[in-house]
Amino acid sequence: MPGADRSILITGARAPVALHLARLLHGAGERVILADTPARPMAAASKACALYYRLPPPRFEPGAYADAVEALIQAEGIGLVIPTCEEVFHLAQAWRDRTMPAKVFAPAIELLAEVHNKHSFIWLAERLGLEVPETTLLNSRDDVEAVRDRARTLVFKPVWSRFASHVLLRPPPEALDAIAPSPAMAWVAQRFVEGEEISAYAVAREGRLKALALYRSLYRAGKGAGIFFERIEDDAARELVERIVAGTSWTGQISFDLMREADGRVLPLECNPRAVSGLHFFRDPVRFVDAVLGDGPEVAPDVTAPQTVRLAMWIYGLPAALRSGGFGRFRKAMRKGQELLDWPGDSAPVTAQWPALAEIAGVAWRERISLQAASTRDIEWNGPS
Repeated sequence: MPGADRSILITGARAPVALHLARLLHGAGERVILADTPARPMAAASKACALYYRLPPPRFEPGAYADAVEALIQAEGIGLVIPTCEEVFHLAQAWRDRTMPAKVFAPAIELLAEVHNKHSFIWLAERLGLEVPETTLLNSRDDVEAVRDRARTLVFKPVWSRFASHVLLRPPPEALDAIAPSPAMAWVAQRFVEGEEISAYAVAREGRLKALALYRSLYRAGKGAGIFFERIEDDAARELVERIVAGTSWTGQISFDLMREADGRVLPLECNPRAVSGLHFFRDPVRFVDAVLGDGPEVAPDVTAPQTVRLAMWIYGLPAALRSGGFGRFRKAMRKGQELLDWPGDSAPVTAQWPALAEIAGVAWRERISLQAASTRDIEWNGPS
């Protein structure tokens, strides 16, 4: 891990988790540089950010992106690069293809791809001795036809996707007519699992768990990312995470979507090898950084209050509450939830979220896509090219 004279680069600066991670590292005495594609990510306004560098879009200009990251590492004396979003795949690809002058806090691209793929991840979990939901790979229309009569018991989703985009949840058989899977753009049909959703955020070093937060999302942006979440404890979920990180000798951040069935069994649904909202349950900089980057013991979450981004709740949570007749529940959640962007002595990012949102909205308008799709359009990774 980086020495005292080396800076740390956090990529994916658009994400609230990048801001949070920068604050933790800065609070522990590290010099933090942030980088990403947008012009005005809110993390760039933070006191934790020594410098912000704008990079080319890795999805569309991978060579220029790798060149820019390498030049930045050399110019700023960076010893460690910590990805937070799907740029992790583009960075891992660069680290495989060239000799980079810093370490990247992530596994090799081959392992990242294996766990990101919604079919191969289930196979991996099964090989590690975990119980898994039946998951069928769909490479053709014939594969779709083979499961059509069970459509109402299944969940259909592309093997490369995020934010529950394109998911068909127990659809009527005729809805499958819109699916055209191929070996290059495969889908999976996974048994619908009844139960309680559990999200897991973990950090591991060489297969040893260094931090873990389990939580559930009470409000989401559409069907995907949580915007209001509360901590939970679950021994079976912890054991599942431990076995996967140990079985893969994982180093870096990793997250999981899990389901706890009525009998207490916890099944893995999918994996996202990047940071997610569970990071916000850690606010002690020294203990977190000592555990994750140093030799300290595993750190437990130190935040108990539910965490939320109030702006996202107004944009996504309020309309959902009005549609469902749950306005009273929404009001209660807004009173109970803690604004995760708040940080003592570092108020600028709260105001900076407005121009950051405006920039994303501009992309959404130009590309005729949703805000959520626009937020990751330039960093998405949809399998080996």
